[in-house]
Amino acid sequence: MSASAAPTAASTSVQTPVRTAVLPAFRGRIGPDARSGHYAVPRRYRLYLSTACPSGLRLAVAHSLLGLDEVCPATFLPAVPDGPDGGHSALRPLYEASAHRYTGPALAPVLGDDWLGRIVSTHAPDILRDLDRWFGPGRPALYPEDAQADIEAVERLCARGVDEAAQRAGTADADPAERAASLTELLDALGELERLLDTGGHVLGDRLTAADIAVWVSLVQLDTVHSHHLDAAAVQRIAAHPRLWAHARRLTAHPSFGGHLDLDGIARRHRARCRGLEAAGAAVRILDWAAYASHQVDDR
Repeated sequence: MSASAAPTAASTSVQTPVRTAVLPAFRGRIGPDARSGHYAVPRRYRLYLSTACPSGLRLAVAHSLLGLDEVCPATFLPAVPDGPDGGHSALRPLYEASAHRYTGPALAPVLGDDWLGRIVSTHAPDILRDLDRWFGPGRPALYPEDAQADIEAVERLCARGVDEAAQRAGTADADPAERAASLTELLDALGELERLLDTGGHVLGDRLTAADIAVWVSLVQLDTVHSHHLDAAAVQRIAAHPRLWAHARRLTAHPSFGGHLDLDGIARRHRARCRGLEAAGAAVRILDWAAYASHQVDDR
């Protein structure tokens, strides 16, 4: 059955009220047989996600790359949660069935068990790995065994060096020295990703992996969300990584990537959650994401 852990930070709304009790969440795993509690069988599980959320967007891309529409259907949720606590009302019954007297926000993404009517996991990294491992046979693995450590390193670099550093660099009330240090950390991370693309057509050589998904989602957020809180000079320095942004353009033209790019939804989610100040970087766009998404080519 489900195990507990804290919800991922990417899925937590700034509108969620502070609670004194630890809210239950779920870190169940899909396994090879019934002893796992959730064994791998087609059409038993369902994904609930919003592509305006970074975690949801990563899962949507992976879900499409693995061709799981029939094996594990996906239900797409609104860009902006409709619950007063920052959760999705459509997920409320599933949460209440999975945790006695659940009072917290019904957050996405969720992997649900349709047989039991309960939640398996709310932890996007575990969900992505389990879908790849148990429901992706016959397709190139997103987490090939010989590259797992490198993929995890890229995922950490994106989470800390890009996402978190960009967030800190754009915090208006932070100490200027701290903002400058965060911008340097961000630029260093982008430089490292730029160097990785020297080795082949993808982040880790000549094959598409989960590392490419992580990088692409981070770049989408960087250009469409975080840049709003940076100055124009900072955004221009961010744009000065030609191989990295060319890779983002190429991936956006892939239907499994660009087909899930909801720019309007990302903007509405940002407006609903953001309490920061807009800066001059809001006027600088690095990529015309919509244009590249409209020229889709299957370029795996």
